[in-house]
Amino acid sequence: MTADSNDAERIYRLWDEALGNKDLEAALTLYAAGASIESPLVQHLMQTKDGIVQGREPLREFIARVFRTNPPQRRRFKQGFFSDGRVLTWEYPRQSPDGDQMDLVEVMEIDDGLIQRHRVYWGWYALNVLKES
Repeated sequence: MTADSNDAERIYRLWDEALGNKDLEAALTLYAAGASIESPLVQHLMQTKDGIVQGREPLREFIARVFRTNPPQRRRFKQGFFSDGRVLTWEYPRQSPDGDQMDLVEVMEIDDGLIQRHRVYWGWYALNVLKES
């Protein structure tokens, strides 16, 4: 089975809700059992050389730490998403209506209605927030 545009839109909406509510269980239901997340934040929060977590329990631990440590600059202003049904992506631009926020790009590979791979690319402002924490 493959992903479709309905999966992408559903994941985009539900992932944002889980992030906003800091709902660990809701976030985890969107990931496949062997899914991975790649981000500079992995190195920072998990104190690892590699910026990758993979598998259900490592994802649980990482996402829980993310929800506990989100700085105030980590807001959720965005202006929609792009998807070909298999890859979902969107940007949190630095400039938002409420001032500067962490500038990030989220990329998710979707298959069977679940996130298989999730990559987060950081802009200069977000990296500065990370360095200062």
